[in-house]
Amino acid sequence: MFSYCSDPSQLEGLKWLSCYLTTGKHMNLYWSLLTVLTLLAITAPAALAFGFGGASAARSHIAPLRWIGKTYIAIVRGVPDIAFFLFFVIALDQGIEYLRHKTLCSNWDEPIRQGNDFIVCQAAKMPLGSSPQWVHETYGFALAVLTFAIVFGAFAANILFGAMRTVPHAQIETAEAYGMTQRQTFWRVLVPQMWVYALPGLGNLWMVLIKATPLLFLLGVEDIVYWSRELGGSKTTRFTDYPHADWRMWYFLGLLVFYLIFTRLSEIVLERLMMRLTRGQATTGGEAQRKAA
Repeated sequence: MFSYCSDPSQLEGLKWLSCYLTTGKHMNLYWSLLTVLTLLAITAPAALAFGFGGASAARSHIAPLRWIGKTYIAIVRGVPDIAFFLFFVIALDQGIEYLRHKTLCSNWDEPIRQGNDFIVCQAAKMPLGSSPQWVHETYGFALAVLTFAIVFGAFAANILFGAMRTVPHAQIETAEAYGMTQRQTFWRVLVPQMWVYALPGLGNLWMVLIKATPLLFLLGVEDIVYWSRELGGSKTTRFTDYPHADWRMWYFLGLLVFYLIFTRLSEIVLERLMMRLTRGQATTGGEAQRKAA
């Protein structure tokens, strides 16, 4: 921090603002921005992997696998995101602690369920109460990534399943006529061509994922919305060296600008990716590129 920030009461104008924006709590706000970007960077490919697995299972010729894929898509898509986030995180956390309790605390003679309370031995806690703060934060972030991946993976699975069915069947028949196996047809013909049909839906899903990041607060992760509300609320000299009125409107305006810029950059990248995927394809975009060339 700047040396002239040692006495905030003597500062005015831009100097006061520069010191105010570099306090420890504001650094937490900037780190939370990195947390959101990290979540998106990890969750997007993880959700795509869940989606590809779900779509492949839903079109499988093996009945039990097909039922699992379609059930996964139907259940997760049919439950509100907030309800699933709250239920899944609690259920997964208690499930892990239950298994650890049965393994590590076999001599426990009290019931785990005591009314509305879920009580396990201290050794079974996840994470342990004695663990450093970064372990607690990493555990919460991992649960958040897994929850986001499962929820948005179900939507991605539905998009990819539809894209697989959109690939002209003549392409599949031609591959089979050339003697390709079902596995070769899937990986060499169907999968490469389905992306051009899936990208519009996946692009919309990416936008929804960006807008869903404020739900991190429900999962115990202090995100940019949490810190914006915390820092923007009115502060008095009793609790801070930088007192101010209710500035939440300005903080949330900054969030609005951030999300608009981020989504606009995403649109540019998705548009260029679509141009790359449609090149040489028998689609409207591919024909337009062919005629322009």
